[in-house]
Amino acid sequence: MELPYAEPYKIKMVESINRSTKEQRLKWIKKANYNLFNLTSDKVFIDLLTDSGTGAMSDKQWAEMMIGDESYAGSSSFLKLKKTVKKITGFNYFLPTHQGRAAENVLFSAMVKEGDVVPGNSHFDTTKGHIEFRKATAVDCTIDEAFDTSKIHPFKGNIDIQKLKIVFKKYPVEKIPFVILTITCNSSGGQPVSMQNVKEVSKLCKQYNVPLFFDSARFAENAYFIKKREKGYESKTIKEIAKEVFSYGDGMTMSAKKDGLVNMGGFIALNSKEIFKQATVFNIMFEGFITYGGMNGRDMGALAVGLDEATEFNYLESRVEQVAYLGNKLVEFGVPVQQPIGGHAIFLDANKFVPNIPREEYRAQALAVEIYIVGGIRGVEIGTVLADRDPITRENRYPELELVRLAIPRRTYSNNHMDYIAVALKNIYDTRNEAKTGYIIIEEAPIMRHFTTKFKKV
Repeated sequence: MELPYAEPYKIKMVESINRSTKEQRLKWIKKANYNLFNLTSDKVFIDLLTDSGTGAMSDKQWAEMMIGDESYAGSSSFLKLKKTVKKITGFNYFLPTHQGRAAENVLFSAMVKEGDVVPGNSHFDTTKGHIEFRKATAVDCTIDEAFDTSKIHPFKGNIDIQKLKIVFKKYPVEKIPFVILTITCNSSGGQPVSMQNVKEVSKLCKQYNVPLFFDSARFAENAYFIKKREKGYESKTIKEIAKEVFSYGDGMTMSAKKDGLVNMGGFIALNSKEIFKQATVFNIMFEGFITYGGMNGRDMGALAVGLDEATEFNYLESRVEQVAYLGNKLVEFGVPVQQPIGGHAIFLDANKFVPNIPREEYRAQALAVEIYIVGGIRGVEIGTVLADRDPITRENRYPELELVRLAIPRRTYSNNHMDYIAVALKNIYDTRNEAKTGYIIIEEAPIMRHFTTKFKKV
């Protein structure tokens, strides 16, 4: 008999989580104006709001925390991190930041101007927010297959080369500061980008002399999918695959709270000395000196270890396959999810789940709230609320997909928790026809509204 799979780690410490009743949750979510971001964590049983900074660190990372060098300039922890980033990415220049959106803020301050156009594959909320804040435009060039949740395609995060060519031909090159390729692509369901697509995008960028940057928050998970799904990479290590991916680009931003396996941190890595010099000005203005950039020395040390751990196959197999375990259970139950299952989260298709709720009543948000009420499970809407309003017309933007993301923290929950989530969702899906109305917005911010929006039930 073949031995069953077992996780490549054992548990050293546990954290209690609070159970609650449905009646309590109804009261709490109403007080939170039906925005899951407004709930305090003690009111959540299983927290799948994000996988960003919510995972468990290893014993080696905690050991590194104890020897963190907190020197303001030139700390040994910074040098460890710089060396690790160079080893894994191959990029020559490195700037630490306190998290991913800070890395975007610094890089985009140096490179994006009013009237610019930034093509990419389904830019995530902070990326699009930083682009539009500078009165530039994000252009989505994702392949069409990404918007059909039932279609099986191994690399739904890919950029459509023809769509990218149209952008390059339509706009002057000086109006395109760079192309941003998100690996894996969060907004399309945690879907990976193939090595072949990276090569094709890189070749086209070089042809038009446009830099290629990676949004690399989940680059290790992307490398895992390349190893598992793309011919010719079966025997390559994760580190070899990741380094090859980065070799086709000019730089990267990183939210280290994902595949860096830390609770806080981020960085920019580049090959251009000129862009690095421009970015250092904004890094000092916004983040701190260039050898700490808003991070503690202990966090930089933990990140150096985390990047090494996250690019090992055994860790990634445990992480990605736990997400697949939950996804496959939901597929068995008939629950509509983005397929194939992505690397860090399950994305529920609200258009198929609760089609009775009008889109203008934010059906994905309504579904996310219902999941909390029924099971104490906190997810997040990836739909019209997150898509925000058009910066010119101020009308709602209705994306092709209305999703609820259930992001699985790394090395945190057991498969018993996955079973609980699956049954809760099946129970909601079985009574889906009872859902007739959603929510209206009573208060919102002018940009990136989803974090603080207040809703009222219709």
